[in-house]
Parts: sequence; C-alpha cells; structure tokens
Amino acid sequence: MYAIECEDEIIVIDCGNKFPDESLLGIDLIIPDITYLENNKEKVKALLVTHGHEDHIGGIPYFLKKLNVPVYGTRFTLGLIELKLIEHKLMRETKLIEINSDSSIPFNKINVSFFKVNHSIPDCLGVVFDTPEGTIVHTGDFKFDLTPVNGQHSDIHKMAEIGKRGVLLLLSESTNAERPGTTPSEMMVGKHMYEAFIRAPRKVIVSTFASNVNRVQQVVDAALKTNRKLVILGRSMVNVIDVAISRGYLDVPEGMIIEQNEINDYSPNKVAILCTGSQGEPMAALARLSSGNFRGVEVIADDTVILAAGPIPGNEKNVTRVIDNLFALGAKVIYGSGVSTGMHVSGHGYQEDLKLMLTLMKPKYFIPIHGEYRMLYHHRELAESVGVEKGNTFILNNGDVVDLTNQEARHTRKIQVGNTYVDGVGVGDVGDVVLRDRKQLAEDGMLVIVLTMSKTERKLISNPDTISRGFVYVRDSEELLGEVDHIIKKTVKDFQAQNKTHHWGALKQDLRKAVGEFLFQKVRRKPMILPIIIEV
Repeated sequence: MYAIECEDEIIVIDCGNKFPDESLLGIDLIIPDITYLENNKEKVKALLVTHGHEDHIGGIPYFLKKLNVPVYGTRFTLGLIELKLIEHKLMRETKLIEINSDSSIPFNKINVSFFKVNHSIPDCLGVVFDTPEGTIVHTGDFKFDLTPVNGQHSDIHKMAEIGKRGVLLLLSESTNAERPGTTPSEMMVGKHMYEAFIRAPRKVIVSTFASNVNRVQQVVDAALKTNRKLVILGRSMVNVIDVAISRGYLDVPEGMIIEQNEINDYSPNKVAILCTGSQGEPMAALARLSSGNFRGVEVIADDTVILAAGPIPGNEKNVTRVIDNLFALGAKVIYGSGVSTGMHVSGHGYQEDLKLMLTLMKPKYFIPIHGEYRMLYHHRELAESVGVEKGNTFILNNGDVVDLTNQEARHTRKIQVGNTYVDGVGVGDVGDVVLRDRKQLAEDGMLVIVLTMSKTERKLISNPDTISRGFVYVRDSEELLGEVDHIIKKTVKDFQAQNKTHHWGALKQDLRKAVGEFLFQKVRRKPMILPIIIEV
C-alpha cells in the first residue's frame, strides 16, 4: 500500500495482503495497519488498484470496512474485487468505478491518469499523479513483453511522453532487480505446454496461479489442439476463470470444460486437469491430489503433472513435498525454473526492463518499491547507472515519508504503520503477546496446576493436581510430576507463612516462578504454567 498526500487529499494505491510464515501461528492473513489513514479519513478520497493480484487487492474488504471510499480499477481487476466484496457482504455499500489506460480522474489538487503495462494478469496499469509540485509516477508491477498472449501491449509511447513532460518522482517495482537481462515473453510457455501435452500418454495435470489468465489460456489452447476435455479444480481457479470468461478475457470453447465426476467417461489421454496448488499449499487441489485425498480424482502412474509456476521464496519446502509425493505415485513431473522447463516465465521485469522504464521516465527522484531490501538496493544502483543522480534515490521502510517541497525531495519523517493480523473473523485482536503465548505452547506445551483451597481456613485441602498438555506424557513422567507436586506444596506453605493468603494472584505468580525454574533446570523446557485455584 502506498499513498500520495497533497494538502487536503490522500489517494491510496493498492491494498493487498501477505500470507503468514510458520512463526505466526494461527494467523490467516496479514493486512496493512491503516491507523494514519483512519486518523485522516476526511482526506482520503479514493483507492486506486493497479491490478488484481492478492498482494494488491487482498486487504481491500478490511480497508473498506474502515474507510468506505470509491475504488477505481480496470474491468478484470474489479471482477476479482467483487468476489471479495460479495464474500464480505460489502457489495451494496461500495462504489466501484471502472477505468482504463485512457481514463483521467480529476481531484481537487491532484489529477490522475494511467498507462498500460504487461504483467502476469490482465488489465494492469501504471499510475500518473500530476500534482502542484510535479509529476509522480507509480509503475505498478510490470515487465516489457513485446509479444503478449492477450495482445495488451505496454504503452511505451505514452511512457516516453510522460518522461518527456518531466517526472519529479518515480516509484518502480523491484522484484527481479537482481536478475540480468530481459524477462522472457509469456508466448514462450505456450509452445512448451503444447509439446508436453502431445507427449503425455495419459492425463495431464497443470497447476499454476489462478490469476495468470494468459497461462490458463495457453493450457486451454494446448488442450484444444490435443483434443482433451478440461477439468477445473480449486475454488480460486474456478472463481477467476468464471470472471475471466464472463468478462471476455478467456476464450474457452463451449463444451470443453467438464465436471470432475465426468473424468472417467473419457479415455485418460483425452483429459487435462487445471488446478490450484502450485505453491504447495496443504489444502489446495494439487497437494490433495498428491496425497490421494481428492475425492473422485486420482493421480496414477504415467500421468503427467506440470508445475507452471515458480515457487515463491519460503514455499520451497511445501512444493518439494508435493513433488516427492507425485513421483511416489509414479507420475511424470515437470517442475523447476522456467528457463529449464519452459513452463513458467516471470511477470516482473528483469534488469533491462527496469532500466528501460527508468530511461523512459527520466525521473529526478527515484524510490524503488515492492521487493526485499537487497532488491531495492540493486534497483537503486540500476537507476544511478542510467542517469538518476546519486543521492536522489530513497530506500524506504514501512511508514517512511518523502516530502516534496519546491520540487525538492526529503526523507524527514515517519508515520505509524505496521501489520494487522487476521485470525478467523478477528481483525487486529491478535497481537505480539498472544503470538508469544502460542509460540510457547507450540514449543514446550502447557502444565496446568489445580489447587483446591479451603475458603475459610485458606489452606490446601487436597494434593495438587497437575495436568500436562504437550509438555510430557504423564505415565512416563510420574517421578518428575511428583517432584513438581513437592515444589507446589512447598511454595504454598511458604506463601502461607508470609500471611498473604488473601492474595491468590500473588500465589499464582509464585507458583509460576518456582515450578518454571525447577522444570527448566530439570528438563530444559519452558512450558506455559497455568495455576488454577478452586475455593471450597
């Protein structure tokens, strides 16, 4: 999420989500903290969406629940946003405004226009902000594909015109800033896909990103050329394909798509399956197929499985597990980097693409965005290599602000930002303390101490009861738990000797400390210790 602020106007660009890693136990989504925008809600005029990937639209329903402003996006992008708004019951309250590369949106101080870029999803835009201080350009995610599958060519001439007028500040994506050369064309994938379909003796199963409609079209084309019926598996794949077909972005012959229960009606060499799960997600279709848990569909020997997507960093283990399972089933699996298999090309520009964008825009100031720090660093070096003055680039952290005054840029301040965690229907109610408790429970388990105390005499009237969950197995640890009982009795006795029997909270604290220190010394573990006092 980025925002352009000019006097009494704030225009927000994209609002996506991230997916949690293994350290964020139980968290479903990570969305931006919009506290600053909420505190200035009277200034927020619009949300502009560059394209329909999850990391650009996934947080929109949560954003709109706090700030119900008009949402501007292209025809396909709005189709994907509508799916989310329907799920969150926000369609009636939300104003969606369709735009294209020729649109112009005049606000009070800012005028917004657009230009087409190539990416791995249809209808992607770069954004131009004409402000009193000068022109600011946000590229969106892009590459330069001179032979796009869908015929949506980049507006290179328009970019050159924008650069000729003068760009004060450019924000450009940096995902592939470390990779030399030019990003290969998506057209390359179609040829390799067709060849794999011809060679396949039985079913072909292709897994890719649901949003990569151009890739999906090439799977459809390969199935058509080899006279195969197509089965769609996975909710997100079904939803995106429905949107793409209904809005004219995907050409699928009538009768080609069949239901999964019809697979056995056709010879295996006349069937292709298109499914989700290219990132090894445990509950996605491909992972369930690889473990034999997809009812009515199975992978058997000599089936061909194609992973037409590269693993996102962090997903390698899950992807490898799925591939191993598929090999164990006897399938032929085509996987690996796009260059080696020809089944995947990136939607993000390599170094030469990034340098071309910089050369077209000729910015005075430059902010590399959308990438890890090392990617932003390399992009800054690329910018300086093509003429951006050294010292005129800013590598920013979340919350950093660049102020433009008298056509001079300075990074002088920071606003409150961070991550908001979504857990089930709860948004922002899980913080660091809860996550720390979950981590402790996951690593060392829990020991519950139940004490029955006399309400009148304030004394222990029965032996303590200790309950282990995820800490030790009781039957194998009777000696250890016996020692714990001894520590508990001694702690209660010492506590009573201090004449503090009316302060059960203090007793619980003493028990946590005494038992915790003993267990760490004895078994080098730190379970969560939960004392419960029952008055009788």
